[in-house]
Amino acid sequence: MKYLCLVYLDAENWSACPDRQCFDFAAGLAADGRLIAAEPLHPIDKAATVRVRGGQTSISDGPFAETRELLAGFYLIDAADREEALALAARIPPARYGSIEVRPVRELAP
Repeated sequence: MKYLCLVYLDAENWSACPDRQCFDFAAGLAADGRLIAAEPLHPIDKAATVRVRGGQTSISDGPFAETRELLAGFYLIDAADREEALALAARIPPARYGSIEVRPVRELAP
């Protein structure tokens, strides 16, 4: 089953985890056949939020929610079950500096 592991960090810890650690972790998951995709994100000053209401599109700078921790990246993994996904998420290097949200991916119904 696919799980999306969303990496959240506050501004103070945005660059606390070296890229090499994240790269090596992703390479290990790939070698085990459990990595589908993983990417870091640019800081929120590069983000925009798009909303469509009543046929009108509005675009605002920044993330959707005002929070202390911000979405920093993701790992899309293949795990046998929730327990395995949580165990893998606990090994994601930025977990030491922020938090990892783990959510199962659902298939769209036709």
